[in-house]
Amino acid sequence: MSFFEKHVFFCCNQRDEGQPCCNNHGASKLFEYAKVKIYNMKLDFNRIRMNKAGCLGRCDVGPVMVVYPEGTWYTFLDESDLDEIIESHLLNGKPVERLIV
Repeated sequence: MSFFEKHVFFCCNQRDEGQPCCNNHGASKLFEYAKVKIYNMKLDFNRIRMNKAGCLGRCDVGPVMVVYPEGTWYTFLDESDLDEIIESHLLNGKPVERLIV
């Protein structure tokens, strides 16, 4: 059993100039947005944990994040996509089909 109900890893990898990577799509900024949003909800500590990750190997569909324990992979473009993932999947257990990769 996982320590956290949901454990989310955001790829925030930055590759050398010109190479595709999640951070070229604003992944670090969007990670900070999601982390603050979850923190401000004042949920139980064990409910949702957000972490930065190095390369998750899915640069072709970046930016990406993966939600465990389900192993659901998402791509996202902006804060509204993250809001939808947080509300639908992380809080209510319903994956956001349109953003799954």
